[in-house]
Amino acid sequence: MLKVVVLGPPASGKGTQAVHLAQSRGIPKISTGDILREAGQAGTELGRKAKALMDRGELVSDEDMVNIVRERLSRPDATHGFILDGFPRTVEQAKTLDTMLDGQPLVVIDLAVPDRELIHRMEERRVCSKCGRNAEPGSPTADTCVRCGGAMVMRADDGDVNVRQHRLQVYAKESWPLIDYYRSRPTFRSINGAQPPEKVASDLEAAIDAMLPARVRSASVMPGQPR
Repeated sequence: MLKVVVLGPPASGKGTQAVHLAQSRGIPKISTGDILREAGQAGTELGRKAKALMDRGELVSDEDMVNIVRERLSRPDATHGFILDGFPRTVEQAKTLDTMLDGQPLVVIDLAVPDRELIHRMEERRVCSKCGRNAEPGSPTADTCVRCGGAMVMRADDGDVNVRQHRLQVYAKESWPLIDYYRSRPTFRSINGAQPPEKVASDLEAAIDAMLPARVRSASVMPGQPR
């Protein structure tokens, strides 16, 4: 069973890479950001609280994030593996995830992208106002979502230069200790995320194949999925 955490700062492309990897391996991509945005659109108490925090470029509490992930990982589709995007974000969350996995192998991929490139990507990226789908990096800017026809707009947390800078500062403060926590593990790799998306995807797949035994790699691919 393949279990992967994709780390990276805002706009590093970790969501896009998590989707590609999940499709190639036949396991679900679990994005805490997507879950929280859906909760915000639904108007739940957690959704409203999370939306206010994210709009300011701040992080949701460890307790709320752990509860969200614990519930999601308990669903049947995650029994054969998963790709986590957006969790863990702190060392305490990582320790809790280790407890959840109870010694099972965890691949950790860090997408490294310079701040200047991250700011440029935040300024350019768009998201659907209805379904929350992100536009593909590097794709021509479109006014409507190809999935549901909703208007493509700039994310609230991308629209203000101060918020953009603050998000990167929050990430550095909270997540660099997390990278240090994982760095010494044999299943940790840092990948250049400033490359074209297809090259990043290729490097990510190669890193996983180099780290895991063949029996684990083959077990992570569901019947009918390409390899």
